[in-house]
Amino acid sequence: MSPRRPRMSLIEFLRGLWRILADRPQIPPALAGNDLLRLLLNRRSVRRFVPREISDETFQTILEVGRLAPSTVNLQTWSFAVFTAETWQAAFGRQIPFRAQRAVIVMGDTHRNRPVLESFPRSPLVDYTVAVMNASLAAMNMNIAAEALGIASVMLSETGRSGLLDASYLQQTLCLPDGVFPLMTIVFGYPAGAYPSMPPRLALSDICFTGQYHEMEPRALQDWMGAMVAGYKASYPRSSFEAQLGVYQSKIAQAETDLQRMVFHEEKEE
Repeated sequence: MSPRRPRMSLIEFLRGLWRILADRPQIPPALAGNDLLRLLLNRRSVRRFVPREISDETFQTILEVGRLAPSTVNLQTWSFAVFTAETWQAAFGRQIPFRAQRAVIVMGDTHRNRPVLESFPRSPLVDYTVAVMNASLAAMNMNIAAEALGIASVMLSETGRSGLLDASYLQQTLCLPDGVFPLMTIVFGYPAGAYPSMPPRLALSDICFTGQYHEMEPRALQDWMGAMVAGYKASYPRSSFEAQLGVYQSKIAQAETDLQRMVFHEEKEE
């Protein structure tokens, strides 16, 4: 288990909140009026929805944009399990997380194409990586398409047993064959209230380099983590960032074992 983070002081909390509130996308003023850029920059993960139906026509359009996402050699190594509020309730015995109206479980799929790719050598790690990469592009396509249609969304990996960290549960519930593995669930709905603030982002100078890789300054990394902790506490006063990390820590080891079995066909050790 990772060491506990020291309790945050009031000054650290306020500094973290100020960083979140003061942060803005850094683009040239001449490009600020571009509609597509504005949509991309204003997109947020939303966890509060109003009880308003998303029409079948609108939802099919979102799925179609996912279908047309780019993929390596056009392999389209993804599958989508799609749900209304009613079919989700029937499958899982509970509501879609955050009372969303529609959901898509996005899966990497190395199973479908195998019968027509028999001449290719089996390369589980490469296959898995390609499937994750391609399915993630499709997921983001759907996310942006929804945003363009006035529909908010959030991509989940754990909440409601709906993603990567509950792979074995979803494999059993959805009868997934080996080589098909859940990555995330995207839940969709019309947003309730204003969008949340932009989460703390690393600066371009922290994530870009020319030539050789460079390590991020420890103080800058600590400031970013401080803003993450403060932002979480402000959004969820009865919980904490550490508590949420604990949920992930409690599930990661089992998810690792399950994914090894599902993706690489490795049996559990007795």
